[in-house]
Amino acid sequence: MAEELLEHRLKRLKMRSMRRGIKEMDLILSAFADAELARMDSSTLEHYDALLDENDQDLYRWVTGQDNAPEKFSGLISVIAKALHR
Repeated sequence: MAEELLEHRLKRLKMRSMRRGIKEMDLILSAFADAELARMDSSTLEHYDALLDENDQDLYRWVTGQDNAPEKFSGLISVIAKALHR
């Protein structure tokens, strides 16, 4: 399988960030993606891609601080939460 071009990867991740299951996460993640994706390195993009596989209700609770994020996502969730409060 050929490696995905960076341009295509960024477009795919932006689209996945915008088209969530709940409107709140559409707004939060699309704003974050617009501001941050282009600056991420390959491993961080991979990690963000994995985060997008998580359930929207869980993501919302993690980003808003209602629940603690799993350890594997806690750093990325912190970055998203800080961006939300800017």
